[in-house]
Amino acid sequence: MTVQVVLVHGIRTSASMWRAQVEHLRGRGNPVTAVDLPGHGTRRGETFTLDEAFATIDRAVREAATRGPVLLVGHSMGGLLSIEYVGSEEKPPVAAFVAASCTSIPRGVGLAAYRFFARRLDAFPDRGMRVTNYVLERTLPPETREDFGAGGYAFDVQDTALRSLSVLDLLAALRRIDVPLWFVNGQWDQLRVNEKLFLSVARDAELIVVPRTTHLVTAMRPRVFNAVLDVALTTVEAST
Repeated sequence: MTVQVVLVHGIRTSASMWRAQVEHLRGRGNPVTAVDLPGHGTRRGETFTLDEAFATIDRAVREAATRGPVLLVGHSMGGLLSIEYVGSEEKPPVAAFVAASCTSIPRGVGLAAYRFFARRLDAFPDRGMRVTNYVLERTLPPETREDFGAGGYAFDVQDTALRSLSVLDLLAALRRIDVPLWFVNGQWDQLRVNEKLFLSVARDAELIVVPRTTHLVTAMRPRVFNAVLDVALTTVEAST
């Protein structure tokens, strides 16, 4: 059976951030579903709640699992949510998991600082788009530069989503994960702060650090990230 892939985006962005991965996976022959979380992308205008975020992931995973084993891939907030989901007490039908740019416990000073910075940007007349575009233009290659914003930005739910992450019990979830797990971080990613802790707690995890890369590892080094997906897919294929 062909391995199915479910992709979960990060905060503010949408399923569009995965364009390079979707193209690669379809070219490889692997069916792929890139979800929009509540309040993001095609679902802007909806209220963001953790319950609906997990339900969104679960619907996509269980539908994909009817066709074959599932590789779940999450980035940033999507990665944090996916850690909690894969490590839930009632194990979901996930065969392997790639967690990108999400090795940080979203609590305390770090989360408060992130929310403060996000609120300051959102208070600008353009809601921080000039800063956002400046960063994207100087860090992302032309072929992926438009992908993060192509589905629109979820400004209105950003602070609610960030605040809600503080209730996640990621370490407990990591201890329960018993499928192959890859953490993928950019060398200059600010969310590497708990990288060693996550790696020590997870049972069957590997860490891949991509040199000279920021938090936006999927778009800044799409070929490298796609190669990691190939490793994960080959691992699942070999075990079925």
